Amino acid sequence: MNIGIIGSGQIGSCLASKFVKLGHSVSMTNSRGPASLKQLAGEIGAEAATVEEVVKNKKVIIVSIPQKNVADLPKDLFKDLPDDVIVIDTGNYYPALRDGIIPALEQSGIDSLWVQEQLGIPVIKVFNSIFATSLKEPGRPKGEKDRIALAVSGDDIKAREIVFDLVDELGYDSFDIGTIAQSWKQQPGGSIFCRDINLDELKKRVDAMGSEWSEMRDKIVGQHHADEALMATDFPAWLKNLK
Repeated sequence: MNIGIIGSGQIGSCLASKFVKLGHSVSMTNSRGPASLKQLAGEIGAEAATVEEVVKNKKVIIVSIPQKNVADLPKDLFKDLPDDVIVIDTGNYYPALRDGIIPALEQSGIDSLWVQEQLGIPVIKVFNSIFATSLKEPGRPKGEKDRIALAVSGDDIKAREIVFDLVDELGYDSFDIGTIAQSWKQQPGGSIFCRDINLDELKKRVDAMGSEWSEMRDKIVGQHHADEALMATDFPAWLKNLK
């Protein structure tokens, strides 16, 4: 499968490396241009490309950049994509630590719903709720009790199913959150964010959140704000608090 990755941070680079090892053809880009990626891409076995090149002739395009940079992507980048191309969003909104306040996102409160509106194309949200360090670890065989489960959401059912297969290929179970409007369940501040839990435990926690964002928003946003404050001052303490 031809895969393009926008972003060369920890998640983007890790996914590039893993997909290459699985036999996929991968090209990468970042905001600094192909020359800055030449060494990294060479080590991974990927191709360094421009942002325009990285979306051409791809089956899957992964957007793995800070939320504040999403609006800086070329406005027509995804304009002519075939309908069967899958665009994945791995991002999270960190207003205090990194992104600053994004008024429109503050209003909706749902990270990937805002990203989808910015890009002008449906997205699938996945890989946002796992630590890069956990993603770097080898995946586990299907059916193993402690296999980590990852939440997946998006409006296109067929696209979600293809992503389920990719997640399984990487060595993780998938849990279908539903539409992108339900992706708040996998955002920072929620009970499945950055927890290395199996499918049964993830399902239990998702079910406990219910289905109404209006009922959970204050709790999740409040927890995210508290987490950001702790992450900024005592990251090990934040890690210790994860349950």
